[in-house]
Amino acid sequence: MSSPRNDEPVEYRQYRFSPPPGATTLLIVRHGESAPAREDRPADRVGGHSDPALDPVGEAQALRLADRLGDQAIDAIYVSTLRRTAQTAAPIATRLGLTPVVEPDLREVHLGEWEGAAFRKHTSELHPLAVRMFNEQRWDVIPGAEPTEKFRSRVRASIDRIVTAHPNQRVLAVVHGGVIGMMMAIATGAQNFAFVGSDNASISEIVVLGDRWIVRRFNDTAHLEQA
Repeated sequence: MSSPRNDEPVEYRQYRFSPPPGATTLLIVRHGESAPAREDRPADRVGGHSDPALDPVGEAQALRLADRLGDQAIDAIYVSTLRRTAQTAAPIATRLGLTPVVEPDLREVHLGEWEGAAFRKHTSELHPLAVRMFNEQRWDVIPGAEPTEKFRSRVRASIDRIVTAHPNQRVLAVVHGGVIGMMMAIATGAQNFAFVGSDNASISEIVVLGDRWIVRRFNDTAHLEQA
C-alpha cells in the first residue's frame, strides 16, 4: 500500500549566517577614551609608544562595554602592551573570569616624531603633513612613523596567531583605532584609512578562517547610547 502523497510545497527559509567550521569569531573593541594629551605633561612611554591611562569617560565606557558583553560566550580576551587596552578589558574580564592575554603586535601604529601629544595637536590644526597623511592614507608620511606595510604585516600576524589558537571559539580583542582600521582594510580590501576613526569602546566583528575574513559589523556603539 503506497504512502499518502504530500502535496505541500517545500519552503526554503532565508539564509542565516553561522561561522564556518573551524573559524574564529573576533569581537574587536577599541579601548575607552584615554586621558587628554598635554605637551607639558607627556604620557609615559612603552616601547616608544605613548601610554596614557583611561580618562574617567573611558572608564565609564569600559563599564558599559562589560554590561553589553559580560553575559556572552567569550573564550579568551586579548589586549595590547598599552595600558588603555588592559584597563578597558578589566571589567569584562572580571565578569567572565578570564585573564587577558597580551599580544604585542596588537599595539597601535607607531607615530614616530608625532607620538603622543604632537599627533593630536597636528591633526587638530591640519598640519600640512597631517593633511598629506590622510590624503595618501599612509601613517609613514609622519617622520619616523612605522611603515604602512610593516604595520599591516604585524597586525595580520597577530590575528593569524589568535585564530590558530582558537578555532571554533569566540575571542575578544581590545585594541586601538589604527589597528581596527587596518584589520578592516585587510578584511575588505578597502583603502588603508577607509575604516579609521572607530569610536572609543565600540565593537566590530570579523569571522576568520584562513585567508577568508568575513566582516559582521563595524563600530557598534549601542551600549554607549543607552540612557
